[in-house]
Amino acid sequence: MYRYDNHDQTLVEERVEQFRDQMRRYLEGKISDEEFLPLRVQNGLYVQRYAPMLRIAIPYGMLASYQLRKLGEIAARYDRGYGHFTTRTNLQLNWPKLEDVPDILAELATVQMHAIQTSGNDIRNTTTDQFSGIAGDEEVDPRPWCELIRQWSTFHPEFFYLPRKFKIAVTGASDDRAAIQVHDVGLRLWRDDAGEVRVKVLVGGGLGRTPMIGETICEDLPWQHLLTYLEAIVRVYNQFGRRDNKFKARIKILTKALGVDEMRRRVEEEWAHLKDGPQTLNQQAIDEMASHFVEPPRREIDASDIESYEALRRNNRAFARFVTNNVTDHKVSGYKAVTLSLKRSSQSPGDVTSEQMAAIADLADDYSFGELRVTHEQNLVLTDVAVDQIEELWHKLDELGLANPTVGTLADLICCPGGDYCALANAKSIPVAQAIQERFESLDFLYDLGPLDLNISGCMNACGHHHVGHIGILGVDKKGEEYYQISLGGSQGNEASLGKILGPSFFREDVPGVIDKVLQVYVGERQPDETFIDTYRRIGLKPFKEFVYAA
Repeated sequence: MYRYDNHDQTLVEERVEQFRDQMRRYLEGKISDEEFLPLRVQNGLYVQRYAPMLRIAIPYGMLASYQLRKLGEIAARYDRGYGHFTTRTNLQLNWPKLEDVPDILAELATVQMHAIQTSGNDIRNTTTDQFSGIAGDEEVDPRPWCELIRQWSTFHPEFFYLPRKFKIAVTGASDDRAAIQVHDVGLRLWRDDAGEVRVKVLVGGGLGRTPMIGETICEDLPWQHLLTYLEAIVRVYNQFGRRDNKFKARIKILTKALGVDEMRRRVEEEWAHLKDGPQTLNQQAIDEMASHFVEPPRREIDASDIESYEALRRNNRAFARFVTNNVTDHKVSGYKAVTLSLKRSSQSPGDVTSEQMAAIADLADDYSFGELRVTHEQNLVLTDVAVDQIEELWHKLDELGLANPTVGTLADLICCPGGDYCALANAKSIPVAQAIQERFESLDFLYDLGPLDLNISGCMNACGHHHVGHIGILGVDKKGEEYYQISLGGSQGNEASLGKILGPSFFREDVPGVIDKVLQVYVGERQPDETFIDTYRRIGLKPFKEFVYAA
């Protein structure tokens, strides 16, 4: 993974000291709340419902074991002994003291981490496929390109006060696991017949109050022009994006208002001033970035070890369940990627304790060359596990409460912190998630349902990405009371779609029963080998709505 050079380290350390001085002056009353607001959000610091919240950047979801260990130490020393992994692969601390934040940032800097541009109206953390570099369907490893985008966008002087936040996602695989169609800019890296990298560029996707699927603005951009083309897009947005209404300030609104053809024309016009300029990429730049993402020293796995692994899978039902849902194929024979589930009814989805962080860091050292990934679904991944070690790893994960064999099922739900923490939320999300997990805890039932995405958001900001859940749940406020709106048919993959609202909203205690009725329709209507989203797309919303709202 990428390691800071002296320039990076100096920049981050200087930023820490700058913010330390800003915090000191704020606490002394020399800076007003209004003046302090842009300073703190540029360093990932929010003021939530009950306490400050610090969002820590995890660029494109990659963590070294020593970084995770440090995050655990920070959570134990400065917070309440846990952290929360988000859908943008960052980590949030929900209870830090204001006066401690500069010290937290200083500690992060010792392990090449920071909180820069994790909030505010700027270019946020670029996200990608959690299986980048090891997926069998990958044409281009997106990690070097994500790092180029990170370096280009961090502290970019022209884009520090955009109309609203700006999010970029990148994939290099045929199966989109990065949800590129629902980002401000989505990038798909591919190779032409000559083996040259090309880039498909989508613009204007996003969720929130006005969800939209992105549209293709360039089908086959040569790789040399990636940064200049991105710069042209953000320049057009910065110039023409609305600043009079924050609910209409995202690039998706601008793209919709102009139309994709006019948006493309304006970008191309701006790009004419940038194309072939100093930010044009060359092979040396790509090679330098790629040198940080080298293949680990994997040992060769004997065929007998692979057969022993398969035999154990055939003969041990519990192990087979874990492998089916939590273990993913690898491009190298004899290796697998193992997903650690952070979903249990006893804790909020995406939460992990300081003790678990320390233990997972040890497991990364022992089983995955000291590296791991954070997923969009709020789980963790060890990407390079030899098959002759998976059984041993499975037992250790079970002892830590991280071997729940339900990844990709209804129980693997995405959930924002909601009204328990967030001052913007209309309703609580966590109790709904826990009630659903308790209602549908039968593993046999979950496996019979097959792949199913259930996403929960506590407000229209859609941090839980409810719009693209096969089943989406949105907390809404009605005259000071919490209600929940259900949508069906969302999807975030290659065939991305936005869910349709089922009908009138429900009381919190009714939500698990409503989900049960939705699933009854699915089970009754599905054809052999159909998933939930397949059945929904075939029969539509009407049968679900009629059954759920039947007298």
